[in-house]
Amino acid sequence: MAVYQVLVVDDSAFMRKIVTDLIEADPEFKVAATASTGKEAIEKAVDLKPDVITMDVEMPEMNGLDALKSIMQKSSVPVIMLSGINEQGMKETIMALEAGAFDFIRKPSISHDQDIAQVGKALVERMRAAMNEIKRKAEREESLKQTKEIQEHLLRQSQRVQRDVPAQVRREPAQKRIDPVQPVTRPNSEPSDRPQPKVLQRNMPLADQKKERSDKKLEAAKSPDRAPNTREAKVPKPIKPLHTPKELRNAEPIRMEQMAASSSQPLPKAVTGTDSAFNKIVAIGCSTGGPRALKTLLEELPADLPAPVIIVQHMPPNFTRSLAQRLNTFSPLHVVEAEEGMVLKKGSAYIAPGGYHIVVSKATDGRYILKLTEQHPVNGHRPSVDTMFESLLPFTSLQRHLVLLTGMGSDGARMMKKLYEAGVTSTFAENEETCVVYGMPRSAVELQCVRHLLPLQEIAPKLVQAVK
Repeated sequence: MAVYQVLVVDDSAFMRKIVTDLIEADPEFKVAATASTGKEAIEKAVDLKPDVITMDVEMPEMNGLDALKSIMQKSSVPVIMLSGINEQGMKETIMALEAGAFDFIRKPSISHDQDIAQVGKALVERMRAAMNEIKRKAEREESLKQTKEIQEHLLRQSQRVQRDVPAQVRREPAQKRIDPVQPVTRPNSEPSDRPQPKVLQRNMPLADQKKERSDKKLEAAKSPDRAPNTREAKVPKPIKPLHTPKELRNAEPIRMEQMAASSSQPLPKAVTGTDSAFNKIVAIGCSTGGPRALKTLLEELPADLPAPVIIVQHMPPNFTRSLAQRLNTFSPLHVVEAEEGMVLKKGSAYIAPGGYHIVVSKATDGRYILKLTEQHPVNGHRPSVDTMFESLLPFTSLQRHLVLLTGMGSDGARMMKKLYEAGVTSTFAENEETCVVYGMPRSAVELQCVRHLLPLQEIAPKLVQAVK
């Protein structure tokens, strides 16, 4: 069994000891070294080349965010951030995820043994996920390399065959020349079945010429041996130009109300109001690597998007508010952390708060609102993507667009499949090439419910096209 080397970075000696013990409780991991500052972490990352790094967010001299950025410039080693729950720590954690950190966990509470055990389990889970992703990407690169070599080999063979073909053609014996078939001249006494060309007699009066042609046509029509002449096409009658009736020119344009009244299937009833009137909705789910993916996606969604956007990002409580505030600075959309009873508005994005499931509901006045619940975790998560997707099932009058981005596990895939079978408008998933962890999207692909499997940077333009 492979043993992965870990570098633990924290300015607290006590916390370094706790984290080290939590890591080495799993036989797959061994702490190769520790560091107490960001500068020391950079030096040891270069010298030791560890398989994974745990990094405290807040440290003196150089904080974890700056150390991470420096390490990312020199190496692709996965870094897991350890963050406190204070405002500054949460803000810098979100920025670290944008800068390339693999994932994060909150620091354990020293006074609660159960909390320490839970944090240790989460930390090892993320480190193992990071190692699996490195292995998967290496295997994918090797597979692509082999495929490229095979294609190049086939191309060389094809080029060699093309070079050899002209020489073989020159060595082949010349084929016997075949003279063209000469037409057979019939005797003058033998009648010809071929129609003779019509000759216009100059000296014959025009009326007599017309009469002669008419008589010949009549004789030909009576003849039983006459074959239809396919070359004689009927000349179509000239089409009269279409004139617009006066009534049509003076008529008033048809209004949407008239169209809706005359249609056998009435249009979905729009909610009154400017921002809350919509018949389209976008739902996005993500986990590990999600903050960076959301930044890339939401930056490209326009402010006039004619639909609200609901987002589930697997995160602990309090961090989702920092995430929403951070994304709101980048996106043309208005991004907020969702609250109980919020009315959905187009051009806005709502992030489910950590610790709560988010569901879409319909108020008595016909407006769509958000409800938060503390029901049991689904797929090990609260909020859960499956729970959010499931809440959209009853609203068949809405054009529903579903998106699954990078993340561990399979949360969201099951309900995406159910909505897909129910005739949802469109389903998107981030492909393996750009995923930090190709888990949730892969599960949806395996269930065959993804219409658009795209690299991250191509999802926003295609989604806008589908929604608009």
